[in-house]
This record gives sequence, C-alpha cells and structure tokens, in this order.
Amino acid sequence: MGLKVVNEFGTIDINNEVISTVAGASAVECYGLVGMASASGSNGIASLLKRENLSKGVKVTFDGEKLIIDLHVIIQYGTKISVVAKNIIDKVKYNVENLTGLKVERVNLNIEGVRVQG
Repeated sequence: MGLKVVNEFGTIDINNEVISTVAGASAVECYGLVGMASASGSNGIASLLKRENLSKGVKVTFDGEKLIIDLHVIIQYGTKISVVAKNIIDKVKYNVENLTGLKVERVNLNIEGVRVQG
C-alpha cells in the first residue's frame, strides 16, 4: 500500500516503506535518541531495533493526501524528553516533506523506554 501523487509531470507511486525509512533515518540522527523501538503488544516490553530495521518502529497512515506518522522510540537517560521529542518531530516532518513533496499533518511520538548509554 502506498500513496499515488498525480501532477503535471505524471504519476508518482510512493510506498509506505519508503516514507517509514525516511522517517526512521531522520529520527535516529537526532541527539538524545538511542534508537527506534518495536513494542510487543503481548507483554508491553519494547525492544531496540537495529539500524537496518528503522522502518519497523514507524507507522504511516494517510488522511487524504496528508500523512500521519507514528514513531516508537527509546530515549537516552539524562536528556530532557520534551526537547528531544520536539527535535525529532521537527526533523522527521521537515525531511519527509522535503524528500517526498507530501504534506505531513502530524508526527506522533511514542516513547517506549529510556536507556542509559554507556
């Protein structure tokens, strides 16, 4: 499943996996983020994903031609969560809009855990 964009140049099909990968890669560039998380629905334990699975911690849904992006992340202990969250949301929104040309309506950040880097 993906999004089809029609413009004066033709038709562009953008797969959800592409948007998820861009969002995940943008998020992990931010200071204070340990990595993307995969939340287990059965026991509520979040596991840290490897770099090649960045898109697994991202859910993309479409509202018309606008995107809603849900991120599941693990934050570094000792950082101010509100500042890290704002940086992640701003960077993901900026990069997805710039690289795809689509309008991001909102980015929802789900903090699944806190880890001590060491």
